[in-house]
Amino acid sequence: MTPNPLPADPLNQPQPLDDYNLFLADLPLREALAAESAGQDHSQTLTRLGARLGTPETFALGRQANRHGPELVRYDAGGRRIDRVEFNPAWHQLMTEVTASRLHNGYWADDNATARAARFMLHAQVEAGTLCPVTMTYGAIPVLQNTLLRDGAPCADWLSPLQSPLYDPSDAPASAKRGLLIGMGMTEKQGGSDVRANTTRAEPGGDGMYTLNGHKWFFSVPQSDGHLVLAQAPGGLSCFLLPRILPDGRRNAIALERLKDKLGNRANASAEVEFHNAQGWLVGEEGKGGRTILEMGSHTRFDCALGSTGLMRRALSLALYHARHRHSFGKALIEHPLMACVLADLALELEGYTALLLRLAHWRRPQAQAHEQALARILTPAAKYLICKRGAGFVVEAMEVLGGNGYIEESDLPRLYREMPVNAIWEGSGNIMALDIMRALSKEPDTRDALENWLAPLSRVHPAFAVAFTVIPPLLATPEEHRMRDLAERLIHLACAAVLLENGNAAVADAWCHGRLNATASQYGAQVREVKLLLQRALPEV
Repeated sequence: MTPNPLPADPLNQPQPLDDYNLFLADLPLREALAAESAGQDHSQTLTRLGARLGTPETFALGRQANRHGPELVRYDAGGRRIDRVEFNPAWHQLMTEVTASRLHNGYWADDNATARAARFMLHAQVEAGTLCPVTMTYGAIPVLQNTLLRDGAPCADWLSPLQSPLYDPSDAPASAKRGLLIGMGMTEKQGGSDVRANTTRAEPGGDGMYTLNGHKWFFSVPQSDGHLVLAQAPGGLSCFLLPRILPDGRRNAIALERLKDKLGNRANASAEVEFHNAQGWLVGEEGKGGRTILEMGSHTRFDCALGSTGLMRRALSLALYHARHRHSFGKALIEHPLMACVLADLALELEGYTALLLRLAHWRRPQAQAHEQALARILTPAAKYLICKRGAGFVVEAMEVLGGNGYIEESDLPRLYREMPVNAIWEGSGNIMALDIMRALSKEPDTRDALENWLAPLSRVHPAFAVAFTVIPPLLATPEEHRMRDLAERLIHLACAAVLLENGNAAVADAWCHGRLNATASQYGAQVREVKLLLQRALPEV
């Protein structure tokens, strides 16, 4: 008998977008990188990375790691408490890739800040959960270098594996491992963002370590080799580094009570824990724990904005690709004016965010000038506030382009949508970011001066910019809590416009000023210029 033939490919259904170079497909990212890299050329390295990440096999790893999330194994066969988190092999493969990119440590050695930002956005398009352990490690390293990692300090032997590009998930003391990752545990049941309400106690011991008793309601990446933890010491709220495995090889007394059942970020683990005489080293001084964590948080908050932008980039790529290859009413979706306007407006949003974040990466360097660091100080929480909040609505709009196809798991868009809220919540929700902006204006007046000195001259360049800027000086002069959300949004819209104007693409800058500074509509696609240009720049034919 003749076997039944395989069914023909379905009509008018595009092939999956899972085989393209993520870097070469992103002209706005490539232009922003070139503009902010101080003459250094990172295109070859990022082209290789974009090709490696944009393969069917790599995208499949991201789906697999989320479909088969981590599991908590509390006891071994003999009833001994082991509190081990087990992961699907896909997670380990992705972690090997992301640490090889040195997102967690390269910048503190010999890396370029803008190149790291670009790599972060590329990795986010594949699987965002892996970025949680690397961003915490990235934020922790400068804090620890000034304290516990110095020569003769208790954790000096951690420095070499912390600087390694290798991923090592083994259960061993930190000094015996090929690579290390750092997590964090700040919030408790009763306090949340108000860490001053923490009840976990830390008592100094005779051996230089402290003994901690209490709990953490969110303990990020419990499989990390060490965690920065806040606890009440005799001198007040303080920061401690708790190793998962003690130097003598024993498991620290950190009991994993359960893994969080999260909306998104499901490939990554978050836990609830209790400390029963857990051992840790003091980081810095007693009573200065809040300040220590704020230093770390500045880095991780910036990465939240980078991660959201990377997720948005993948959502836009999926929507654009579908619109070019799907036909309705006799022509491609993208040829319908309403659809073209929506997609162009999404592309415009990414143009502005990408340009600003690469500029902020450049300004956040330790060697940046004082006015650049002041601008980064106030624009980092503002960017985290607005970009992370816009992400969920952005992905929903991309879903609409695909219709029902975008609402099913195989499209990747539901996973992108579920990932979006965590960046708006983690490391400080919207109100916390708004309060941080007010704190900067009130306690660091150089931030206000730097903003006005940067933005005011650009009022002569574009009329919409001039009108939008008139609102800013009074808001900066008398910062009031109830106006801080409004100020954050206005600042980021103006900052994106400023960078686009300075980078020299007059048409894109004009489209931004018209669509964001001079807009009266709030929905995508209602008020956008340069539609054809923006669509051409957003994604080459793939």
